[in-house]
Amino acid sequence: MKALLLENIHPLAVEVLTDRGFEVELLPGSLSEAELLEKLPGVSLLGIRSNTNVTERVLEESPDLLAIGCFCIGTNQVDLTAAADRGIAVFNAPFSNTRSVVELVIGEIIMLARRLAEKTEKMHAGVWDKSAKGSHEVRGRTLGIVGYGNIGSQLSVIAEALGFKVIFFDIDDKLALGNARRCSTIEELLGEADVVTLHVDGRPGNAGIFGAEQFAAMKPRALFLNLSRGIAVDTAALRAHIESGHIAGAAVDVFPIEPKRQGDPFESDLRGLKNVILTPHVGGSTEEAQQDIGRFVASKLRSYAAFGGSSLSVNFPELNLPTDTTRHRLAHVHENAPGVLARLNGLLGEHGVNIEKQSLATRGEIGYVVTDVAEPVAPVVLAELAKLPETIRLRQIS
Repeated sequence: MKALLLENIHPLAVEVLTDRGFEVELLPGSLSEAELLEKLPGVSLLGIRSNTNVTERVLEESPDLLAIGCFCIGTNQVDLTAAADRGIAVFNAPFSNTRSVVELVIGEIIMLARRLAEKTEKMHAGVWDKSAKGSHEVRGRTLGIVGYGNIGSQLSVIAEALGFKVIFFDIDDKLALGNARRCSTIEELLGEADVVTLHVDGRPGNAGIFGAEQFAAMKPRALFLNLSRGIAVDTAALRAHIESGHIAGAAVDVFPIEPKRQGDPFESDLRGLKNVILTPHVGGSTEEAQQDIGRFVASKLRSYAAFGGSSLSVNFPELNLPTDTTRHRLAHVHENAPGVLARLNGLLGEHGVNIEKQSLATRGEIGYVVTDVAEPVAPVVLAELAKLPETIRLRQIS
């Protein structure tokens, strides 16, 4: 089997896959739709980060593709429904870079509060500007976290240890950690927070959630950070509120449009502003995080391809299967309709195939059953199973 890994995925991912016998191609940048269509024939596993979009067309025209690994938290760059409809499982790394993002948020809040970016810029220019003007401690300030998921909740705990009062808003009913307090509306949070940090996912409903109205509702001279999704923020509105002085500083790691490859030019409304920290989508880019992401996602891809395990898939029925190489397996992805399992087992029984173990899970419109048998199933039986009207994909795993 072949695997294609894009966007500088950690070499440990290559090691995990090659140890299992995969032929791996590693590319440094992302690929466009046309480039993916050209590269994917014969590829079973695709690894991407946040800058490669896997569209329905790509999925439709890539029949060899078994699974996609998003070596990051977000999966909105993949058409998840179209992938599931074609029996393609998608995996991500929901926890691996949480600590790295949180540490960057904390560091940037302190940098903004102390205006350190301006200080170091002047020092490099040969200007000695020793002044406390506009420089503040973070202790005792109110941190407002918009989005209280894995990152937001861990940030809450660490920020409180630094002396922040923490408030948060989330559309879901999340348990407050430590002394954090849940706000009933985002407006309530914006009116109280000295620092607002955004940690939402990439669902379409989050596009443009922070614009001129939200920035105007923030406390005068508050700080703003976005290390979540570029589409969530109107950067022109943010620039206007920084230039007016209403917002004292900002740190932004993600942008609506990002360069595809290393060294490509970067354009943004936020360039050239004082006390604004711009970073190239590196919230989770530490050696520790990327190594763990590489190991975690590659292991999920390997498990699915080699054993049929779909644990923690984001779009697929989840089966946590033992890696038992002494058995032969049939992995059958099908429409979630009554009677499919009975028809599948009936066909196996008609041909004298003895079932040793069987696992079934469903998710929405998709069903997934893995059947362990002692001997390889004959091609004629596989052909009959593939002809079942509900069959989406059938694999024999030896």
